[in-house]
Amino acid sequence: MDLTDIEALIEESIPDAEATVTRARGADDDDHLAATVVSPAFADESLVDRHQMVYDALDEHMTTDIHALEVETYTPEEREG
Repeated sequence: MDLTDIEALIEESIPDAEATVTRARGADDDDHLAATVVSPAFADESLVDRHQMVYDALDEHMTTDIHALEVETYTPEEREG
């Protein structure tokens, strides 16, 4: 699955999200990905709930196309600070 496709799925599902997805272990490793997601929708959400929002956005891709995903989530204010 292309990294830009993963970013698009996240951005379509989480309001006003900006997602950046990279290969966590280097350019040749397609199995371990890392996502940084910034959205005002994360305000007042727990870390677990934020991560669940990202996993929900990826739905069945988490069990078929994506082996492992490291997730970092921020509100815009947290990202700026």
